[in-house]
Amino acid sequence: MPDDDKTPAREIIADYAQSHFRYFRTADGTVYAQKKGHPVARPIRSQGTTGSHRQELMVGLFKDGCGVFNGTALKEALDLIEALALTEDTQAVHIRVAPGFDGATWLDLGRDDGQSVRIHATGWDITVPDPREVCWRRTQLTGELSLPVKDTGGKGIDLLLRLCNFAGAETECLALAWLIGCLGPSVPVPAPFLTGPQGAGKSTGGRMLVRIIEGMSGDLRRAPKDEANLIAAVAAGWVTALDNLSHLTPDLADAMCCIVTGAEDVKRALFTDGDVFRTGYRRPLLMTGIDVGVIRPDLAERLLPLRLERPKVRRTEAELWAEYEEILPVVLGSLLDLTVKVRAAEAEIPTDLRMADFAHLCAQLDAATGFGTLRAYRASLDDLNDDVIEGDLLAQTVLQHAADVAPGTEQRMTSAEWLYLFTRLYVGEDCRPLPKGWPTTGKVLSDRLKRLQPTLAARGLFVDWGRTKAARYIELSRPPASLMPEQGQAF
Repeated sequence: MPDDDKTPAREIIADYAQSHFRYFRTADGTVYAQKKGHPVARPIRSQGTTGSHRQELMVGLFKDGCGVFNGTALKEALDLIEALALTEDTQAVHIRVAPGFDGATWLDLGRDDGQSVRIHATGWDITVPDPREVCWRRTQLTGELSLPVKDTGGKGIDLLLRLCNFAGAETECLALAWLIGCLGPSVPVPAPFLTGPQGAGKSTGGRMLVRIIEGMSGDLRRAPKDEANLIAAVAAGWVTALDNLSHLTPDLADAMCCIVTGAEDVKRALFTDGDVFRTGYRRPLLMTGIDVGVIRPDLAERLLPLRLERPKVRRTEAELWAEYEEILPVVLGSLLDLTVKVRAAEAEIPTDLRMADFAHLCAQLDAATGFGTLRAYRASLDDLNDDVIEGDLLAQTVLQHAADVAPGTEQRMTSAEWLYLFTRLYVGEDCRPLPKGWPTTGKVLSDRLKRLQPTLAARGLFVDWGRTKAARYIELSRPPASLMPEQGQAF
């Protein structure tokens, strides 16, 4: 056959690709390839070790007898396919958990056959999702889950709690609420902080919680040294677990706040001058450690302390994990059963807490089981407020001043006047030196009070800002005794 009559290699590749794969783009412009009838999608530009679309296409062409093609032909064909896909409608890709049609939720089991769990109003089923409903994205952090067992009668929850060293029923119900929250794609959940004495099994307990959602390959990691590495790790998986934290820098604390409630990162695209790419993330976060030092107020509102105690009887690692792996299908099945039951329960939404979605989930768990989860959550926030105050000398000084103010009183002064008052109160008659980090200007004081505002409000002291014709002011007020919050309840 003359050379002019031969079909160009790029056309053979493009025709084969479009007949065997579905191509689409996400809202950020990334083009994905999805084998027809299979829910897993891969970025066509990916060179990852989990299997790129280029490798997938080359293997398919070879096995179906189309031949072996050089890199130039593959590049030209993929360039054309990418350009065509950019004209298609957008569709989202998801890691591990995804929203479905009719209010359903999907859980990716990480299996090669694409089987996933569909959680709906009346139960849950194991099936392969329609690619038009759910597209999964897999990374090296996407482990395979065991097939969950149906009709467990809730025994999987008891088996799990028997292996963990949680200190009391309040901690156990909070851990269950967090696990249920991890199965919700749109519900921000606070970050559990597993704490306790040395030898309490904090790392082991963290691994057990994580591996229910991420499989036996899920593990704890050391905290990254910078925010960029933390965001990269978070974006590639679902649950991010950080082990043995002993100190939180301000930048790391801010990044954790963003991870829990959601944020977006924008960076310059590689090999371009003006183009950028966007990375959105909101993920469940888990931490372990004995003590992280001073906790910032904004992070405290996003934490969920889970206290563990030292076990009375020690077991070998091999024995413990063998039993855990054996019961994992039952544990996951029981968790799915409980999730369906909780989502069907009706409860009022607490409007006084920062993490209102999680507080509502706690109330639903209580309505479905009779637990005291919401009460335990309020108590945990109250304890965290105490930790914030104990680590902040300014907060202690402000509350010391407020203790001498009669309920129902309002005080207005400029930020400079408040700084002078608080400084005089702290220094006292002994003229003790000011601590490191004490506000040096009225502006710095105002900014510090804005961070402390929720913590002080939980102790019945309200801070507000305003302006008169003469100057701006800061107002401190205490409500009458009849309007003071109950113990463990924040305004």
